[in-house]
Amino acid sequence: MIVRKRGYARVGFVGNPSDGYNGKTIAFTIGDYYAEVILYESPELELRPSPQDHAVFESMDDLLENVRRTGYYGGIRLLKAATKSFAEYCTEVGIELPAHNVTLRYSTSVPRQVGLGGSSAIITAVMRALMAFYGVKIPDHLLPNIVLGAESRELGLTAGLQDRVVQAFGGLVYMDFARDHMDKHGHGRYERLDPELLPPLYVAYRRDLGKESSTAHIKVRDLYERGDEEVVQTMAEIASLADVAREMMEGRHHDGLAEVINRNFDLRAQIFPIRNEDMAMVRAARATGASCKFCGSGGAVVGSFKDDEMLSRLRTAMQKAGYEFIVPQVAPNASAG
Repeated sequence: MIVRKRGYARVGFVGNPSDGYNGKTIAFTIGDYYAEVILYESPELELRPSPQDHAVFESMDDLLENVRRTGYYGGIRLLKAATKSFAEYCTEVGIELPAHNVTLRYSTSVPRQVGLGGSSAIITAVMRALMAFYGVKIPDHLLPNIVLGAESRELGLTAGLQDRVVQAFGGLVYMDFARDHMDKHGHGRYERLDPELLPPLYVAYRRDLGKESSTAHIKVRDLYERGDEEVVQTMAEIASLADVAREMMEGRHHDGLAEVINRNFDLRAQIFPIRNEDMAMVRAARATGASCKFCGSGGAVVGSFKDDEMLSRLRTAMQKAGYEFIVPQVAPNASAG
């Protein structure tokens, strides 16, 4: 039996990063980039490295380029954390796994550390592969908690639930992480939306702008927990934009939605440090008339455009500045991948 499962890249559309602060967000998965896990029975439990895990280089320049492109950590640590978390979940709920070992292989096309959910895509794919092989069903609303636990508890990464929720559900998802509901149920309110509600969108990024997303949250998290007025109020306003954006989408008010997208980034910039390189990407996009904000914590941006003429200007400007540019395809069936 060979199992093949995917976890798709995600784009934080509106409301992020309030997901980590009991806020609200809207996000979607895209089919353009994904992590894929192949699993099959084997005599021993084996986690096989992918090319990004290799430690043999042709030259010093090759090593430097590899580190710039993929960072210092490959995916093996993610496979270990995901497999451990899956096994512990089964124990906690009283599921006895059969004594069958497996080999896990993975590959990923998600650009590393540019805010497209690459790490959680790998872990989600591992979880889905293990679930399929062992016949274990984990509800979509619980799966994100387990994926997040693998990253935060096992690997010490600071992150919110948004990425893991949209990658579990697939497509376009509205999320409400209100504290009272989270405390009572252990998860937020999640609702799939029709991807047809989205306006024409683009995604642009630069692979050499990658960084660990957790570093951007440490200072803000400390201020938030200490009740800093500016941080608390700004985060609340960012969260409120998710509801405004939903109303705009449902009413097909694309001009108003573009203003919401821009406002999301501008609010973020009030409390989070923004690198010059990231700010340059946002400004380059907005100079063409398009809206623009981060997909995650920097390195990649998302926004809307009005028509083909604006798209042409936008594509030309972004590619001329050295950014990779796509018109993303929403992956509505990601949860079945």
